[in-house]
Amino acid sequence: MRVLVAEDEEMLAELVGEGLRRHGLAVDIALDGDTALERLAVNDYDVLVLDRGLPGTHGDDVCRELASSGARVRILMLTAAGQVGDLVEGLALGADDYLAKPFEYPELVARVQALGRRANRALPPVLERAGIVLDAPRRQAFRDGRYLRLSPKEFAVLEVLMAADGAVVSAEELLERAWDENADPFTSAVRTTMSKLRAKLGEPPAIATLPGVGYRL
Repeated sequence: MRVLVAEDEEMLAELVGEGLRRHGLAVDIALDGDTALERLAVNDYDVLVLDRGLPGTHGDDVCRELASSGARVRILMLTAAGQVGDLVEGLALGADDYLAKPFEYPELVARVQALGRRANRALPPVLERAGIVLDAPRRQAFRDGRYLRLSPKEFAVLEVLMAADGAVVSAEELLERAWDENADPFTSAVRTTMSKLRAKLGEPPAIATLPGVGYRL
């Protein structure tokens, strides 16, 4: 799942971004509305965490533009106001969900994950393939009953492969779905993460490499 956090309070934006990354999400950050729109134009995000009071292009206008364009991205709007009128107005602008500041962090994570599931094709919460069981809500994975101690990035890569249901996934698609915009397309990050994931999955090999094409579980 790929998320854009558009929040002008830099410290809060970084804290939210880092926390979401710990849950295996790829997160980019924009500190104003203009930057948010630029990144939304070039990257395929699943969820936008949008502060309503952004400088530059106001958060309301970012929301309106996305709603009118028919963008796939789901919007979680943040605001310092918690009145019912603000909630109604935010949803009327095209937001999918609404959260008032200050918020409880576990609630933010749960809402982002729920919106991400709505942005993509419906998948069961627990995926199973090749003796591997991946429980996305609990962030747990097992193979033949053995618990797999995966890093957030390894978990994200495994989730993309399992969601593909046997289809080939290219390295470029893995970068798009499991890394943020700072990932260098010429980096060895995918290959390195794949090597570590294979080692943790153990024998028999579960991930096949198709040279020049990608990976398949």
